[in-house]
Amino acid sequence: MIHEVAILNIRFGKSIAFENAFAQAQPIISSIPGYVSHQLQRCLETPDKYLLLVEWRNLEDHTIGFRQSPRYKEWKQLLHHFYEPFPTVEHYEPVFGSFSRK
Repeated sequence: MIHEVAILNIRFGKSIAFENAFAQAQPIISSIPGYVSHQLQRCLETPDKYLLLVEWRNLEDHTIGFRQSPRYKEWKQLLHHFYEPFPTVEHYEPVFGSFSRK
């Protein structure tokens, strides 16, 4: 498994519209083969900043399977006009894990 990680800085005052658009975009990304899960988290200190975490089976599922798919064009149309500046997307692989305490 790999994680796609992006810090999304949203144009001032557009956070609600972005969240609504993201709600529409979720089925797009989740329909891609190799997709495992995703989270969108809002920053507490900077309300127009979000963290996007997407778990993929492997790197190519994101970089080729999603990014080169027709569905990616729909994703871009829904979301990319909200970013200021455009985010850097990075990929991470596990090195160590943790166990939850119960």
